[in-house]
Amino acid sequence: MGRGRRGLVAVAVTVVCAVTVLGAPGTAFAHAGNTSGPDPSPSTPASASPTPPPDKELEAVRARLDALYHQAALATDAYNAAEEKAQRQSAELVELAGKIVETRQRLDALKDRAGAAARQQYRTGGLPPAARLVLSDDPRQFLDGASLIAQGERAAGGLIEETVRAQQDLKQYSADASAHWRELEANRKAKAAAKQKVEKQVAEAEQLESRLEKEQRERLAELERQAAAEAQTAWLDSGALDEVKGKASTEGEQAVRYATGQLGKPYEWGAEGPRTYDCSGLTFQAWAHAGHPIPRTSQEQWKQLHHVDVADMRPGDLVIYFADASHVGMYIGDGKVVHAPRPGRTVTVTGAGSMPILGVVRPDA
Repeated sequence: MGRGRRGLVAVAVTVVCAVTVLGAPGTAFAHAGNTSGPDPSPSTPASASPTPPPDKELEAVRARLDALYHQAALATDAYNAAEEKAQRQSAELVELAGKIVETRQRLDALKDRAGAAARQQYRTGGLPPAARLVLSDDPRQFLDGASLIAQGERAAGGLIEETVRAQQDLKQYSADASAHWRELEANRKAKAAAKQKVEKQVAEAEQLESRLEKEQRERLAELERQAAAEAQTAWLDSGALDEVKGKASTEGEQAVRYATGQLGKPYEWGAEGPRTYDCSGLTFQAWAHAGHPIPRTSQEQWKQLHHVDVADMRPGDLVIYFADASHVGMYIGDGKVVHAPRPGRTVTVTGAGSMPILGVVRPDA
């Protein structure tokens, strides 16, 4: 077994142990220097397993929370994408419905014209125009009538062609509307499934955190800050920002101003302001207020927006995190991003390198 596999096994065992401890009713983590309760008996075997240090247990909890919130972030992106698609499909359905109504009105008008022509023919004795022309004794009337007949035949042919086109349009619009409706229904189911997954992951994470005592929650938050600081320091030490000197565009400045104006507002999955945000909801609204709409989700922002090198990064650019593009923050300069972290947190500023960077995209490239 290689070193990597042994490491994975060790981490898995640690997490399982931590979750088992947490699962016991009324169980709290051990505190360093805790002397409450009876002293151990001298007969206690020397080989008895010692209580793991608190930080080790809390690190296992932090790893589990990170995994749960990461899965929630992925499900949130799926929900947001489904919501955006549903809005687009609904708008298309409304447009198609308008075209169907308009085409039906056009068909009714064509039918009225055809009916008027039939009634006119009935009033003239039912003879076709060409037959009435042949029976005329007046040569001048014959010549004038021939021109009128040609015009009438062209009009009748045009009426038939227009009617056929209208019928074909109506058939196509109706088929498109049916297809859009089926897609909308399927998308609603996908959105409901994503919503259920988000709620499940967040509820499990919140339940896990609720079992911690106050001191343990504070220590857990401190461990999170330490891990972020260490990652940021390592990123800066790598020289990643040595060449970063780009200045924000006018739109980028507006986006940064909006995003930093939301500091302290709570995270809420699926939210895009003005009181709460998720990560991509914050960047989406910031660039919308800058007059430059962008995709709603971090994954679509990564797919659709222009990619730039970290060395060319400038304020207003979006930093996409994790291999699955499940998180996004906005670069504001000096190696920092503003972002909406996760449930239970608020919009805040943190080091751009505090999380694994997938890449950088520029909305106004």
